Amino acid sequence: MTALPQTMTAIGFEAPGGPEVLQARKRPVPQPGRGEVLVAVAAAGINRPDVLQRMGGYAPPPGASDIPGLEIAGTVVALGEGASRFKLGDTVCGLVAGGGYAEYAVVHESNALPVPAGLSLIEAAAIPETYFTVWTNVFQRGRLHAGESFMVHGGTSGIGTTAIQLAKAFGATVLATAGSAEKCQACRDLGADHAINYREQDFVAAAKEVTGGRGVDLILDMVGGGYINRNYDVAAESGRIVQIAFLNGPKAEVDYRRLMMKRLTHTGSTLRPRTIAEKAGIAAELEAKVWPLIKAGRCKPVIHATFPLTEAAAGHALMESNAHIGKIVLTV
Repeated sequence: MTALPQTMTAIGFEAPGGPEVLQARKRPVPQPGRGEVLVAVAAAGINRPDVLQRMGGYAPPPGASDIPGLEIAGTVVALGEGASRFKLGDTVCGLVAGGGYAEYAVVHESNALPVPAGLSLIEAAAIPETYFTVWTNVFQRGRLHAGESFMVHGGTSGIGTTAIQLAKAFGATVLATAGSAEKCQACRDLGADHAINYREQDFVAAAKEVTGGRGVDLILDMVGGGYINRNYDVAAESGRIVQIAFLNGPKAEVDYRRLMMKRLTHTGSTLRPRTIAEKAGIAAELEAKVWPLIKAGRCKPVIHATFPLTEAAAGHALMESNAHIGKIVLTV
């Protein structure tokens, strides 16, 4: 086996700011610790938390790499002490707490998964952050069941395109909101039963209409702000709302009487700070319940664009434009 280099190209920034602060620099190649594997990165997904980190609003958890990037795919090139799940040369995709925007990254073996048959490494790199997030929030916390109605805001985001496909595959009636006719059609193409253009329609009224006035059983919201009150309006009795982000701000004036009268559950979570063991549990469920769907072609990542690693700034600028449908991926 070829000896590993001592240094690698990675993306970092000296101070928070716009996309232009992202710069390629030389960093030491990380060494895998106990239970970890070192991956020669072929591709790394770009996600909203990366943008927040670059802007100074989402610091890495203690002990995590300061290099941005939460999901990778590539080839295992070194094993840490006690690591036995994978062997050298295996192709994997993995969830990391940081360090993805680099030529090499370490991931705990329990937070890595084999690349599903039929997927490229670029597609595989677009899986971990979104699929882990959707699985834990829609199916574990949100308790979505077949026959229920499910609404996702931001239906053409990486999270949205994943949530539409998985909710539909598990038997839900799927509603999605999006900001243009093109994006609404993309939601329908992915399996959404109803797509609501929030720029032209009141999503509360539209969702009530298609559910016969009953409302929606489960809502996955990454918008926050004024959407919180409206989610309470559109939720069915005993409905659930799961909060995963606040693109319109984390604060709102909320009338909680509806939460009480309709017996709603409003919960939420973040993924990055969770323990390796918690993430391992999510990975195991994904491999058992979702990997067969991917292998069967019933769901797969939607790739909007790719950029070379050294053009990470352009990838961030595209994400901030909100013009994308699906995932943006860096290639190494």
